[in-house]
Amino acid sequence: MNSEKVVKVALIGNPNTGKTSLFNQLTGLKQKVGNYPGITVDKKQGICKLNDTAKAEIIDLPGTYSINPSSMDETLVLNTLLDENNDTFPDVVVVVVDVENIKRNLLLFTQIKDLKLPTILVINMVDQMKRKGINLDVKKLEEKLKTKIVLASARKKIGIEELKTEILAYKSLDKTPVAKISDRIDADYFENLKKAFPDFPLYKSWLLITQDEEFDFLTEKQQKLVLKFREDAVCIKRYQHKETILRYQIINDVLKENFNVDSSKATDLRGVLDRILTHKIFGYIIFAAILLFIFQGIFDWASYPMDLIDGAFASLSSWAKSVMPPGTFTNLVAEGIIPGIGGVIIFIPQIAILFTFIAILEETGYMSRVVFLMDKIMRRFGMSGKSVIPLISGTACAIPAIMASRNISSWKERLITILVIPFTTCSARLPVYAILIALIIPDKQVLGFLNLQGLTMMALYLLGFAAAILSAIVLHKVLKIKKKTLFVIEMPNYKIPSIKNILYEVVEKTKAFVLGAGKIILAISIVLWFLASNGPASFKNAEETVAAKQENAQLSQEDLQKKIASYKLENSYIGYMGKTIEPAIKPMGYDWKIGIALISSFAAREVFVGALATIYNVDSDGDESTIKQRMAAEVDSNGDKVFDLPTGVSLLLFYAFAMQCIGTLAIVKKETNSWKWPILQLICMGALAYFSAVIAFNILS
Repeated sequence: MNSEKVVKVALIGNPNTGKTSLFNQLTGLKQKVGNYPGITVDKKQGICKLNDTAKAEIIDLPGTYSINPSSMDETLVLNTLLDENNDTFPDVVVVVVDVENIKRNLLLFTQIKDLKLPTILVINMVDQMKRKGINLDVKKLEEKLKTKIVLASARKKIGIEELKTEILAYKSLDKTPVAKISDRIDADYFENLKKAFPDFPLYKSWLLITQDEEFDFLTEKQQKLVLKFREDAVCIKRYQHKETILRYQIINDVLKENFNVDSSKATDLRGVLDRILTHKIFGYIIFAAILLFIFQGIFDWASYPMDLIDGAFASLSSWAKSVMPPGTFTNLVAEGIIPGIGGVIIFIPQIAILFTFIAILEETGYMSRVVFLMDKIMRRFGMSGKSVIPLISGTACAIPAIMASRNISSWKERLITILVIPFTTCSARLPVYAILIALIIPDKQVLGFLNLQGLTMMALYLLGFAAAILSAIVLHKVLKIKKKTLFVIEMPNYKIPSIKNILYEVVEKTKAFVLGAGKIILAISIVLWFLASNGPASFKNAEETVAAKQENAQLSQEDLQKKIASYKLENSYIGYMGKTIEPAIKPMGYDWKIGIALISSFAAREVFVGALATIYNVDSDGDESTIKQRMAAEVDSNGDKVFDLPTGVSLLLFYAFAMQCIGTLAIVKKETNSWKWPILQLICMGALAYFSAVIAFNILS
């Protein structure tokens, strides 16, 4: 295998051209997601077998409209193509264009061709040509664009083998530029530029002087020359404008004779659907109905597998105690590790369902309509229309959502977006919501078909979004935002969702949640188990102390052991920690056990359930009841249920508003380059969470 030839392939294209679908078809399951060195931008790489003796390493670069970058994602694309010493510098570039938007997509293609890189043009979604009334002459287009063209449909696996063949033959590709813009703008200027950088293709030299950033791969002499050329900023801007006009003139000339659309043959219903889905009234109703359907599904469809998983881990914990020799290690496994892992695994069905629906909405093209629809609302609150994308992304995780705000050009608008994103309900809150809703909200139907638990879940998501909007209003007034930015979004074609793409998306995101949350929960579960299984002198003398009490003299052996287990937990190290903070959390309706879970979950919200699973398992004396059953059976000193409606609602509100995610605070610090803003988030969100919980508990009590 090591002797196989490896071809490095960069996959580039505008957003919504089907680039990711093509990447999935080429690489299958042989792909991985990481971060580019030094920056938190996703890097997707995969291996594609070209034939028996060669394979390709495919790099799926972020979507970009041009290699004149206006965002960090686009800067990454530019750096990949300019720095020949970079590990990701490609042997061949595959530019993916959408057949319906070929004119706009070809701007990027002509830029890359001018870098004199081996380039293949993939015209994707050709299965739509007949329905759209599109005709093109491939041979003549190849001649005019000086490249090999592959007609493909990533969704229907058309053109995949042909593309592999062209990648194998990349050394024979024509590297001649399509647009020699230098002669048509200012020949003398570009001649001087060519003399200054004789080792670079002329267009690469042009890109080096038109960008504001520094390029690490340049020598000191080359950097000085770049800075010298940049001094004439007015000239550069004028020439950039001319370049864009010239490129589109060339593209128009190429397409005029070799590409045409007969609208009389088109059978496209996109316009009709757009008018309905983005309607100023019906659009919002449809979106609300879709959300309601999603949250109904999260509870109705996930309940059975969740109960199976919950019961399986309870049985596994009991089985481990029965087969393993008594001792500290057995207790660690049965009371710490197994319940801790179970506290993560149990929520896989709900999280997978949520991610499946989100993937379907993105795959069909509906999510872009939602963004367009919500833009009208967002502008009123000091945020850019582009803020909608990070806010929607926040339903999966706040960290990538905050990073997605980089495409907002106004710093203040971006700052507001960053500060309010953590209010949107992320997947880490889902386990907390799910277990508490199951405990305090009856599992019954409303109006004959709506599940009351699903309605409660939807209300919590809307509450988080409302909190984000209200916070944005406050920040808008405080930060005195005056500058507004234009909002531009492309409406992609409607598509039938690709099952393979949805599967990859769900598996990747669910795996990221389980592994990311699992590491934290497992580590904290072990720490909690240790603190709950050890203590000072009163802990060590638990059996003698409990047995000596008069009221325990008539207890059966089983009840006595439960009393001892409860006494040990209360007098353990973790018990003392819980008792210490109990006065502060008592107004919220929480006892010291909930306090322990509350402290633990400041690392990550989803730890709350894992922490309670560990605490109640230590206190269970080996019975096979599930975490949900133990929480439902928990009573206070008066015999009242601990997890009743007032306490449950108090906890739901606390987790809806509190900033309990170290990772989010860290990324806010990195994105704002200051600790001021994450500390402000922590204090303000914490205060809102505390007082909301106190008020709700006291009203409902």
